[in-house]
Amino acid sequence: MILSTNNLVGTIPRSLGTSRSLKSVDLSLNQLVGPILDFHKMSTLQFLDLSSNNLSGSIPSSLGNVSSLTDIRLDTNRFEGLIPSSLANASNLQYIDLGHNLLKGRIPSLGSLCNLTFLNLGNNFLQAEDWEFLVSLTNCAQLKTLDLNGNALNGNIPISVGNLSRSLVRLILGNNQIAGTIPVEIFNFRSLQMLAMGQNLLSGVIPSLIGNLGHLIVLNLSGNKFSGQIPSTIGNLSRLNKLYLHNNELSGNIPATLGNCNQLYMLEVSFNSLEGPIPSELFNGTTLIGLDLSNNYLTGSIPLQIGGLIQLLRLDISFNKLSGQVPLSFGECVELSSLRLRSNMLNGSIPRSFSNLKSIEQIDLSQNSLVGKIPEFFANMDYLQQLDLSMNYFEGPIPTGGIFQNHSAVNLEGNDELCASAATTLYQFPVCTTTSAVGSKKNALLLVKVIPPVAIALISFICFVVTLLKRRQAETTTCYKETMKKISYGDIVKATNWLSPINKISSSRTGSIYIGRFEFDTDLVAIKLFHLEENGARDSFATECEVLRNTRHRNLVKAVTVCSTVDPENNEFKAIVFDFMANGSLDMWVHPKLHHNSPKRVLSLGQRLRIAMDVALALDYMHNQLTPPLIHCDLKPGNVLLDYDMTARVGDFGSARFLPSTPGSPEDLVGVEGTIGYVAPEYCMGYKVSPGCDVYGFGILILEMLTGRRPTDAMFTGGLSLHKLVSSAFPSRLGEVLDPHLSHEQQRACDRVLMRRYMVPLVEVGLLCSMESPKDRPGMGEVCARILSLKEAFFEFC
Repeated sequence: MILSTNNLVGTIPRSLGTSRSLKSVDLSLNQLVGPILDFHKMSTLQFLDLSSNNLSGSIPSSLGNVSSLTDIRLDTNRFEGLIPSSLANASNLQYIDLGHNLLKGRIPSLGSLCNLTFLNLGNNFLQAEDWEFLVSLTNCAQLKTLDLNGNALNGNIPISVGNLSRSLVRLILGNNQIAGTIPVEIFNFRSLQMLAMGQNLLSGVIPSLIGNLGHLIVLNLSGNKFSGQIPSTIGNLSRLNKLYLHNNELSGNIPATLGNCNQLYMLEVSFNSLEGPIPSELFNGTTLIGLDLSNNYLTGSIPLQIGGLIQLLRLDISFNKLSGQVPLSFGECVELSSLRLRSNMLNGSIPRSFSNLKSIEQIDLSQNSLVGKIPEFFANMDYLQQLDLSMNYFEGPIPTGGIFQNHSAVNLEGNDELCASAATTLYQFPVCTTTSAVGSKKNALLLVKVIPPVAIALISFICFVVTLLKRRQAETTTCYKETMKKISYGDIVKATNWLSPINKISSSRTGSIYIGRFEFDTDLVAIKLFHLEENGARDSFATECEVLRNTRHRNLVKAVTVCSTVDPENNEFKAIVFDFMANGSLDMWVHPKLHHNSPKRVLSLGQRLRIAMDVALALDYMHNQLTPPLIHCDLKPGNVLLDYDMTARVGDFGSARFLPSTPGSPEDLVGVEGTIGYVAPEYCMGYKVSPGCDVYGFGILILEMLTGRRPTDAMFTGGLSLHKLVSSAFPSRLGEVLDPHLSHEQQRACDRVLMRRYMVPLVEVGLLCSMESPKDRPGMGEVCARILSLKEAFFEFC
């Protein structure tokens, strides 16, 4: 009976379980619900496929009584409870797939299944502290696939793993809590094609014996704590397609022998401590479609041979120490869709060959030393969605048309010599001026005639202005950056409709924020007025100015200008003008009812992942890329703002602190600052300022964003907290504490799979970050790596 992919709904009819003649039942890829049948009467059943439905309850032990069964596929449902040990009685079983369910407990002994070739128990909540099940599997001499990915396996892999079938093809142990080193016995599986052990707690060096696995196609050791060098013997893996070593502690050079892997099409070694040049041998083959060498310490120039990667789709070598010019040969990578060279020491101009990149969607050349004009051809790239040229030395006119018509898609900050067309209002750069040679000569002759009388008039005018300024102090302003727009008290009053309560969008003890629009401008702005009569408001203003002057990052709120003057009554007046964030604060989305919004304003899982990534990147920049490091000290959903495309930006730095250069200095101490519920516990005991303060706030923010509950919710009494609530339900009962609006959104079978596969690790990040003891919390570099891996896997799957 084959009824797969028919949109069937309801429960499985009980009458089906009484059939004594059926050999095959395939109800996969439907929308069936409820429990499955009691199978003890189906004595002839050989093939059972109920995968990709919404079935629930426990797996009946009667399955083990059907001795004729050879194939069981129950994956991608909602089965819970234990795996019945009676499965071991179905001695003819060859194929078992129970992946992507809610199964928990110990894995039973299945060693009696001598014909077993395929076992997938991945993406459940299974445990195996003693690994006894693995010992039993050594009797399964035909086993080719063992998939235990995404469970709760911990401890060390026993050396008995080496007794598994020599015909093993796929060994998948990723996304667990496995510690220790890789047993060298694994490298005796000469038939192995996939070895996936990423996202665990493995440490030590990667053994050179890895070169023995000559049939290996996929090797994933990412997200562990491996140290030492990448063994050169990896170059022996001539059939390798995918190599993932990112998010470890690897050092030394990238081995040139990787050039021998001429079938490699995905290489990721980001977030390590690799150094030295990029070996040109890496580009010997033409199969690479994804290459990520970012966040290392690589030096030297980008090899010209990179142009040989004619199939390359994604290249990221940002956050290294590469120098020299951007190679012309990039123009030969005509399939390229994403190019990231951010934060290096590249110089020279953008090569004209970039115009050949017709499929490019994202270009990030920011934080380098590039010069020259911005090429006009960027405006003709039909698929280009993001262009970041910030923090360079570009000059001349900004092109018009194409992507340059979308202000949010182009970042040109920090290029002080750029100018904009008079017709362009999207960029806050001075208008370009053009003067002909003839006009210059005429002006020169005119100046000779008029300079003497003008000089006399100018001296008189200066005296007049000095007198006028003394009388009209209410209209003076001091901005912290000369290139910023200059505004007066009167400008702010007009922009906010005379400080109308209707324009006020939020208020705190030290300041109020108004929405407004300056005269002759088209863009809305957010204007923060400081309540200078309140204690600490002046310090808050000074701190924000210092932070905004010394930081530049796409995930930090950007200031338009600053105003420091007096009002008509001669009272001190201070304000900061920010870009307006069209989608308000994260707090408004997580708690819509409290902001009088419709509950239908629900963040999807993908949006929550993006926001988590954006905030993590901002904190990583503040903690690890600024000198001295910057601590926010008041991270919470109300201080995370969302622009029109839901990109998150961290704001409100009134409580922020730059870490002092001398440890133990007086400014190193901190009182209890920030907001109750988000303040790290140690700060109530007079601890020093440290990044752990922000890490804790970030953890609480993640848990709040996923549960929809504030840390100060009325339910948290008697020692119960948001962290303890989520921890008590983690991982098997997470559905009980997650935001019900998010659960309501996830209706399709695919979405439910994604929830289980990616929600649990994200919640785990929140729990780790919000641990009570600061020494138990990860750093933001590690947090970024974890969330980045989740985010990329999520959107690749989608």
